[in-house]
Amino acid sequence: MIVLGIESATELVGAAVSDGEGGGAEVTVAGRRRHAECLAPAIEQALALSGRQLREVEVLAVDLGPGLFTGLRVGVATAKGLAQGLGIEVVGVTSLEVLAAAALDAGWPGEVAAVVDGRRGEVFVARYRRGPGPGGLAELSPPARARPEDLAELAAPDGQATLACGDGALRYREALAGVAPVVVAGPTLAAPSPSVLADLALARRSAGCPAVGLEAVVPVYLRDADARINWTQREATGGG
Repeated sequence: MIVLGIESATELVGAAVSDGEGGGAEVTVAGRRRHAECLAPAIEQALALSGRQLREVEVLAVDLGPGLFTGLRVGVATAKGLAQGLGIEVVGVTSLEVLAAAALDAGWPGEVAAVVDGRRGEVFVARYRRGPGPGGLAELSPPARARPEDLAELAAPDGQATLACGDGALRYREALAGVAPVVVAGPTLAAPSPSVLADLALARRSAGCPAVGLEAVVPVYLRDADARINWTQREATGGG
C-alpha cells in the first residue's frame, strides 16, 4: 500500500511516501508561514525521490492538528483535493499522535507528553504511551488546550519519567525545568514528521481501521481562529 503523508500543522512543512516495507522518501522545509507555497513542491519532490507517480498513491495521510490555523487549512484542503481527484481515501492523524509516535519509535520507554505551541500564551497537549493498537500508540489523555504553567502537571503519577516533546515543550522548557521527572526532548522531536505520519496511517489502514468520508476530514483547531478572537475582543471593548 502506497501512502502519501502531508504535513503542515507547524512551521515545518513536508511530505513523505511510504510503502511499509522500507521504501519511500521524505522532504521537509521550514515553512516560515509559507505553507501554501512550500507544500506542493515538497509533495512533488517526495514522489520523485521515492520513484513513485502520484497516480500510484493509494492512501493520503494528513496531519489534522492542532497547530497553525493556516497550515492546517492548507494541508487538509490539499489532501482532500488530491484524494477526490485520485478517487482514494484520506486518513487523518493528529499532530500530537505523530509527535508521540516519533518519540516512541526513537526508543523512549515510558509515557510521552506531546506539546504543540498554540501561540497566544497557550499550548496543545496530550499524553500517550506504547500500546497494542495500530501504530503502537495508546492515548492517556485527549488533546487539550493548556497554559504553560499547567505543564507541571505532565509528571506521571507513578513517578516514572515522562518525555515532553514538540515545539511547545521546547518553547516553554523553563516551565518544565523544575518538574521531576519530566525530560524535554531536543529539536529532532520538535515538529511532526511526515514519514511518521504516513507510517501511522499505513498501520491503521493495514489493521482494518475504517475509512471516513472526505466531509469528516476536518482540522482539529481546539480554539477559534485568531481573526475571530480579535474580532470578538474588539466587539467586547466597543470597537467599531
